[in-house]
Amino acid sequence: MPTTDLLNFALTSFVTLLVVVDPIGVVPIFASLVGHVPAGERRAVLRRAVMVAFGIALFFLLAGKALLVYLGVTVHAFGISGGILLFAVAMPMLFGHRAGLQAPESGEHAASGEDLAIFPMAIPLLSGPGTIATVLLLTAEADGDAIRLAVIGANVAVIFGLTLFVLSLGEHVLARLGTGKVHMITRVMGIVLAALAVQYVLDGVAGYYRELN
Repeated sequence: MPTTDLLNFALTSFVTLLVVVDPIGVVPIFASLVGHVPAGERRAVLRRAVMVAFGIALFFLLAGKALLVYLGVTVHAFGISGGILLFAVAMPMLFGHRAGLQAPESGEHAASGEDLAIFPMAIPLLSGPGTIATVLLLTAEADGDAIRLAVIGANVAVIFGLTLFVLSLGEHVLARLGTGKVHMITRVMGIVLAALAVQYVLDGVAGYYRELN
């Protein structure tokens, strides 16, 4: 595999995952969810949430290809559908909001006795449908190549490690940036994600027509 192609794939997968998980955009939501939780417990909740989210992403990375084969979905078909889904995730981000696919419903909170780290932190904030679709999309694009799959796995680990770091400094991030700048960053990431989503659709359509010919 040409080194340039591998580097391009590594960069694209990293940027896509970073934009979808959007650690900066999660900060205000995380702060509001754990505002009543003692500091020590808050750190434990954050660690559990990131670990669960990472486990979910890793599961779909390892089982993604088998899942697509079982469902009879081609790489190109998933590229098109995944691109459309990511575009739907990008649209609210353009207005400075978390996508509905990656955020709890308004007024929705963990039920009594339910672990806040699992819901809504891990699902859907960190590993919602958008993140899962992205991992599956990248897995399909890797097409069973062990090196590319390893690159995706490394990127997932780095992204969630970065998420843990950013959210652990959540209060300082909010104080330094302010809500307005957080929304501005989310908008920029939305533009990037929208462009990547369109590219995935175009690649899927092009691949489909190449197979026909």
